[in-house]
Amino acid sequence: MVRTDALPLRCNRDLRNLLISQSLSALGDAFALVAIPLLVLHVSHSVAQMGLVTGLAGVASIITGVFSGVIVDRFDRRSLLIICDLARCSLFAAIAVVWLFTPQLWLIYVVVTLAATFSMIFDVGYVAAVPAIVAEDQITDANGRLFAAQAIASVAGPALAGVVSGLWGPSAAIGVDAASFLVSAAGLRLIRLRPTVPVAAEAAAGARRPSGGHRLLQDLIEGVGFLWRAPVLRALTVALTIVLFFTTGLNDLIVYDVVHGLHHSDGAVGIVMAAGTVGTFLGSALVAWVRRRAGFGGAWIGATALGGLAISGMGLAGNLPVLAVLAASAQTCIAIGGIASMSLRQEITPGHLLGRVTAAFWTVHNALGPAGAALLTAAAAGYGAGPVLAGSGLAVTLTALAAIVSPIRRTRPRTTTETTADAITAQVTGNATARKNSP
Repeated sequence: MVRTDALPLRCNRDLRNLLISQSLSALGDAFALVAIPLLVLHVSHSVAQMGLVTGLAGVASIITGVFSGVIVDRFDRRSLLIICDLARCSLFAAIAVVWLFTPQLWLIYVVVTLAATFSMIFDVGYVAAVPAIVAEDQITDANGRLFAAQAIASVAGPALAGVVSGLWGPSAAIGVDAASFLVSAAGLRLIRLRPTVPVAAEAAAGARRPSGGHRLLQDLIEGVGFLWRAPVLRALTVALTIVLFFTTGLNDLIVYDVVHGLHHSDGAVGIVMAAGTVGTFLGSALVAWVRRRAGFGGAWIGATALGGLAISGMGLAGNLPVLAVLAASAQTCIAIGGIASMSLRQEITPGHLLGRVTAAFWTVHNALGPAGAALLTAAAAGYGAGPVLAGSGLAVTLTALAAIVSPIRRTRPRTTTETTADAITAQVTGNATARKNSP
């Protein structure tokens, strides 16, 4: 049931503390994006080594993504977030300290792999924590603020890391990175989360659930199973899988189009990317207003369809100013669709399942993104970025329009928190009864 007696978000100290801590964690991750490759380059002088480090982080994130939801749902979420920040603080601090004496490339491989693991758990954990801090009707607005703060960190982090690295070296930037996680952990200690209590039937059946590896497998299946049983989430997962196939490589296509299509300098790339960041802020500010007036279906379908048209227009743009405006428009729509999607998942998923459902959702709909990026950038190399952008945007728009005949179109889906929880209760009770009565 929607709480109407909640404090305004501006007065919610727990949300403010989460906002600060999540921003600092995002800032630390952004610092690492610049400082770690610079450290590798200074030691190895090899771009292949830089690629290997990036690849290790990606593999660690994918593997952890499968299990992170189970971890988030099994343990106290605030404590888990603090542990993730402290672990990353210790890992990056180890690099800064060791570099004071002698560089050790192997240490970077270990740290990057482990840090990516803790980052994935943190990301799933903070998504699961939001509904335990704000009322259901405030989730979209809260996510907009969190998304905007993360965007600021992702822009400011690399710039600050570059300045610190230029003045004192990349190891100093890694030291600042470690400190940001320590401050984030301190802020998380001030947060109070409402307790998440499993539905009674699942708690009662818990004593009869398998243990060890079988229990882990069952927990994973429950996350995927919830996505399948909730019609709107099932349709949304399919639609987003298609959309991300055509948009994961969007930044690469934009860079290629600016340099090779419009024949501008590298500095012009920064102008277009900055315009996209402005669009992200605008979408974060507008998403709650748009969703209140259009409902989830109207907000997601409309934003995604318009975003696709903006991407297509980028492929047809003949000059830099038009490209920049369209990039801002596309990122505005992407932000609205993404925040609305995450908010809906938080609203209709029971709290004790939210970690598993979030991890399953991300894992499934991100699965084809790398393949799409590779395919589309290869096509751009052969045919130019313009036609590929135009075609990708059209595919995104058609995917959004196809969602009109799916459960996504509903302003407020029938699969609400209460009815979904009741369905799970009935299913768990039925399964427990079946096991009890089985010979």
